[in-house]
Amino acid sequence: MPKITKAIITAAGYGTRFLPATKVQPKEMLPIIDKPIIQYLAEEAVASGIKDIIIVTRAGLHSLEDHFDSAFEIEHRLEASGKKDILEKLKQLTRMANFVYIRQTKDLPYGNGSPLLAAQHLIAKNEAFVYMFGDDLVKSKVPATKQLIQTFNKTRPQAVIGVQEIPREETNRYGIVKYKKGTKINQIVKLVEKPAASEAPSNMAVFGRYILTDKIIKILENLPLGKDNELWLADALNKLAQTERVVATPINGKWLTTGDPLRYMKAMVEFALDRKDIGPEFKEYLKSLKLN
Repeated sequence: MPKITKAIITAAGYGTRFLPATKVQPKEMLPIIDKPIIQYLAEEAVASGIKDIIIVTRAGLHSLEDHFDSAFEIEHRLEASGKKDILEKLKQLTRMANFVYIRQTKDLPYGNGSPLLAAQHLIAKNEAFVYMFGDDLVKSKVPATKQLIQTFNKTRPQAVIGVQEIPREETNRYGIVKYKKGTKINQIVKLVEKPAASEAPSNMAVFGRYILTDKIIKILENLPLGKDNELWLADALNKLAQTERVVATPINGKWLTTGDPLRYMKAMVEFALDRKDIGPEFKEYLKSLKLN
């Protein structure tokens, strides 16, 4: 199997929880301080050895494509005004990877499995690739994607799923993995969607980082629609796990979802506190707030 060099990032949703902010821009372009969410994902992928980034979008999301493209007028003005540090940051965006944009057309069903069908012609036979959800960020010393690739290279399964431990009382909010007994590589039997704490097979929650192969695409092509009449990746992974090895890897780092306004703001605070230029002053500001 060739080296993993491709990543598919989902950005075809409607961001309904963030309306009206997402009426004319994709949720993945909402900023975490001075960089959009999707740039953090792209940087994580590149830091993990990815060369080709495939972004699956829907109609009207031109800002995603423009963000990673050259901006002649802005670059010219920055150069003329001597702001070379900012200019270099913009130029790095176009050089960081080979970006490909695919539209998820109306003939595909809604669901987090459909972007894989939209991009399937870019995946070769027996090729492994990274799959990233556009609203999950991870703070870690070793990029989360790199951790998954390391597990894949070591164990050679047909899929690697990023997971993180959560309080058991929160299992009803996430997909939870059920491990296969007697294995030393965290092989799973299936994913259980939002089980009650008393029924959860573990407290390891799945989030938007995967290593997949073309086998998952073949399953999705023939998979019936699931809950809410959507095409779910979890259903395809459960089918794959019946005949192939699917491994769950606990990620060493902090998972931060931006899927709703509250958790988006929490992620903003986390990243702001990490910034050397604004973190110390922001921390003092937070301490000064008189909260009841």
